Amino acid sequence: MMLFVIPANAQNVNQQNFSNVRVDELTDDQIRQIVKQVESSGLPESQLEQMAAARGMQASEIQKLRARVEAVKSKSSATGSSEANVKGKDGSRSRSFEGEVDDIADADQKKTENEADVALQSLKSKIFGKELFANASTTFEPNLRLATPLNYVIGTADQLLIDIYGYSEVSYQLTVSPEGTINIPYAGVVPVSGLTVEAATARIKSKLSTIYSGLRTGNTKLSIALGNIKSIKVILTGEVMKPGTYSLPSLATVFNALYSSGGPTDNGSFRKIEVIRNGRKIATLDVYDFLLKGELKNNVRLQDQDIIRIPTYQKRVEVVGEVKRPAIFEMKDAENLNDLLNFAGGFTERAYQARIKVLKNTSTERKVADVVADAFSSYQPQSGDKYFVNEILDRFENRVSIQGAVFRPGEYELTPGLTLKQLVEKAEGIKEDAFGSRAYITRLTADNNPELISFDLAKVLNGTAPDISLKREDVVSISSIFELREAYTINIDGEVQRPGQFSFAENTTLEDLIQQAGGFRESATPQRIEISRRVMNADSLAISSSAKTAEVFQIDVNKDLSIAAGGFVLKPFDQVIVRGAPGYEIQKLVRIEGEVLYPGSYSITRKDERISDLVRRAGGLTELAYQRGASLKRDGSMETLLDQEKEELKEVQSYIATITKGACRLSDRILHNGENRFFLAEAEVARATTLYHVIADRPATRKRHRDEIGKRLRAVEALHRKRKEGIENFWRAYGGNSCDQYLVEYNGIGNLMHATIDRPAVRTENQKQNLYRLCLGLIELTHGGAPLP
Repeated sequence: MMLFVIPANAQNVNQQNFSNVRVDELTDDQIRQIVKQVESSGLPESQLEQMAAARGMQASEIQKLRARVEAVKSKSSATGSSEANVKGKDGSRSRSFEGEVDDIADADQKKTENEADVALQSLKSKIFGKELFANASTTFEPNLRLATPLNYVIGTADQLLIDIYGYSEVSYQLTVSPEGTINIPYAGVVPVSGLTVEAATARIKSKLSTIYSGLRTGNTKLSIALGNIKSIKVILTGEVMKPGTYSLPSLATVFNALYSSGGPTDNGSFRKIEVIRNGRKIATLDVYDFLLKGELKNNVRLQDQDIIRIPTYQKRVEVVGEVKRPAIFEMKDAENLNDLLNFAGGFTERAYQARIKVLKNTSTERKVADVVADAFSSYQPQSGDKYFVNEILDRFENRVSIQGAVFRPGEYELTPGLTLKQLVEKAEGIKEDAFGSRAYITRLTADNNPELISFDLAKVLNGTAPDISLKREDVVSISSIFELREAYTINIDGEVQRPGQFSFAENTTLEDLIQQAGGFRESATPQRIEISRRVMNADSLAISSSAKTAEVFQIDVNKDLSIAAGGFVLKPFDQVIVRGAPGYEIQKLVRIEGEVLYPGSYSITRKDERISDLVRRAGGLTELAYQRGASLKRDGSMETLLDQEKEELKEVQSYIATITKGACRLSDRILHNGENRFFLAEAEVARATTLYHVIADRPATRKRHRDEIGKRLRAVEALHRKRKEGIENFWRAYGGNSCDQYLVEYNGIGNLMHATIDRPAVRTENQKQNLYRLCLGLIELTHGGAPLP
């Protein structure tokens, strides 16, 4: 790592060798100290780069130095603002009205300044060529590794590499002295300053020929190349972003100098950059040659004390709209509007090229002018002109269209005299399903209102009706017969594999439709297939109640769908229904679980089979079976189950009334109140029914009934043992109240049941026991036989 020693004073900075300095290795404090010492010497900060180049710093390191200086300055500025804000917060907390007004005024001024800055930046972005020198990725560094140019002018501090080879071999590395000479060992002093490399080579060869005779005969060769090249001073003045004196490598060109200085200002010319040498203008550089053509005309190599002057622009115009490169361009006096369009990259694909609108400035006001295409080559733009290239109209001048039942619908060219028949021929003719009796043309009137022109298509095409001449934007519409009628379909339902709707086709037979539907199901019968056909009632009697609405046919077919003569032919909208075979049923399974000898699934063998039959088929009950705890579960929709359970509940109510001799009854709310439907859905009443032997012997005729016979619970025995002694406690605790209140004490059973069991006047012990038995049974039902506490 190179150690950069900070000099003690500006004089030391000027004298230090920067050739080995690496800017990336410098700290921010070192950068600040260098800048401070340069400024203390009375030199502007911009001279730091020139001084570094003069001290041998490479061009790439100079760019890094410039960026580091700007970064350090920005960081210092941000730190200063932060400190100022902190001081403001620590100061007076109260603010006067005048201070607030001043702040508002300052804010308005800053807003105005910001808007001006935005406008200025917008202007800069529009100036063609400005981005070339504003792009930090573009360096234009001179190539220091190229072969020695023969026209390079040697000067002080240049290092010459002299090689002699052949019969004699020797090499010299000689530096041009301030006097402009080199001292060749044994040959003496040779003046070379101001000579080109080619001229210096001839002079040195002549001098060395006195020592190396082979140079005269050709047996010994001489070559001269540049080693370390010198730095030159170049002055940039005029409309330059950073004017001043720059130290550049002696191989630098005008572009290298322009980039180092930031290029022209907003008012600077990009097309008349002058190079002045020894008081005489030797070249004028036009940046547009490089930007538009890639040519580096007059990009001359600079020499020491050359002056680059950038004058102000003389003529500048703006182009906006449908051009490929809208921008502000600088124009020369002899250039015309065509040249301006070339600068802008030419028209875009949607540009209106017949006329260009221009806004011009007069001595008193602005005016508008139109420039037609024929005048582009002769029209001379004036400074301040703004040219608008508009977009073409979104309309067609010669379009007609045809749509519908033709083979090639779409848009076509309206040729002179084009007729309707000719347009149909262009569209490859009409399709077979075209509706020939009527077609129409949609045409725009003079005020762009649409009108409809109907015609007989068949007669126009066969020549029996006059042909129609077409106009711009005519749209010919030819309908299909299928568009003018309801879609023809046929339906099949019932015992087929894929019932549903099918498209109708002529001569479709009943067997064809069954085949399209995947054939018969196993349960289907090929006899008595019903076909329902629409009846078109066109007379006035159709509105009477006796009017026929459908025609029904019953047809028998072969189950193998074999083709037979005289098959039934279907018509549009026929409805076909295939019936199931009489007596055909799929197996229905029920499952019995619990305390039976052979639990599992069983098929229902006949329609009147009962639960008792199923229990016998399962081997009967085990010793532990508790018959009154059996339950039945059925699959099916909730609504169906609810209706079934309502009917069963009515029977339960009747039975309960009988065994209690009218002592208690269930409230009608169970049957009719919709709020209690969830109770029925849980099939709690079905369990109560089995408890009182109501449905213990019902037919098991529904699909997949489940008959569960629960185990006898030991708690039930304990409950029955307590029954007698609990009667007196029951009536003492709850005498005069409903049985429902008693049930509430057991985890809200009464609320779940939503039933009110009213107790009438109880006189006999038998009635008390019956009522108590009912309550205990319900408690046993909802608690799963758990013992009373």
